[in-house]
Amino acid sequence: MFKGILIEKDEDGYRAALKEIDESVLHEGDVTIRVAYSTLNYKDGLAITGKSPVVRSFPMIPGIDLVGKVEQSDSADYRPGDTVVLTGWGVGEVHPGGLAERARLKSDWLVPLPKAFSPKQAMAIGTAGFTAMLCVMALERHGVKSDQGDVLVTGAGGGVGSVAISILSNLGYRVVGVSGRPEEVDYIKSLGAAEVLDRGEFDKPGKPLAKERWAGAIDVVGSHTLANVCASMRYRGVVAACGLVGGMDFPATVAPFILRGVTLAGVDSVMCPKTERLEAWERLARDLDVSKLEQIHQEIGLSEAIEVAGKLLAGEVRGRMLVDISR
Repeated sequence: MFKGILIEKDEDGYRAALKEIDESVLHEGDVTIRVAYSTLNYKDGLAITGKSPVVRSFPMIPGIDLVGKVEQSDSADYRPGDTVVLTGWGVGEVHPGGLAERARLKSDWLVPLPKAFSPKQAMAIGTAGFTAMLCVMALERHGVKSDQGDVLVTGAGGGVGSVAISILSNLGYRVVGVSGRPEEVDYIKSLGAAEVLDRGEFDKPGKPLAKERWAGAIDVVGSHTLANVCASMRYRGVVAACGLVGGMDFPATVAPFILRGVTLAGVDSVMCPKTERLEAWERLARDLDVSKLEQIHQEIGLSEAIEVAGKLLAGEVRGRMLVDISR
């Protein structure tokens, strides 16, 4: 038995509770891990509250990422005592995840803890920070350079946005954030944003083409926000899209793409190949100012995760939400 959050669905309904979990709940895997930290991401909030059908197998332990020590291994790649990081691969959705004291996973899903980070720092980055790095890499891959103009980051006060702004500003880009929370403006600027725009400029229906403003953009919102970002890109600008907190729809036209040569690059961190995962973690070690992690993350205990999940969905959480599994 081990402690964790368990989501169950039966004739009595959908519910998440902190409880003692039998090891039989864990699925097959060749590595068993004693989890030290996990995080709360938007997808975890949806899973815990049941606001969206994220969980596709019951009972389920939520938590789409984790860091911890290997307890048992049938893999030649990992030995007991090794510290490993997990993000994605459907963990917390179809395979029991990180919001529990123990996890059993496939070794192919794991990466060794980068030497530049402590376990706590690795999860202060977590899935959101990893995704942010993938977005920056996508902009670079499509030729966006720091001297070409401003880069826009939506959801600037959230996990992906906070880390993206920190990385971009550290690389010399002039970053403009977008947020719907005026109280977070100073925080967003402290991460490196040159200015912060109100979300209201982007989240309503707009024109097929707007004034050219951005050389690059990272969007976590989708819907009208993504459409308006695309409409206001400079000629041959690039948008890295990785989220849908504003909705899955994309009410846009082809005008930005065929008249300005705008590129819309989709970024997925769940099934990302291992080679790119390792590259992203190497880049995080090099390009993220680790001192900013203290600003970016808040820490809670596992016992607080269910309550905080609702606040996360309500947009009341700043940056990254680190979960200490031991308390």
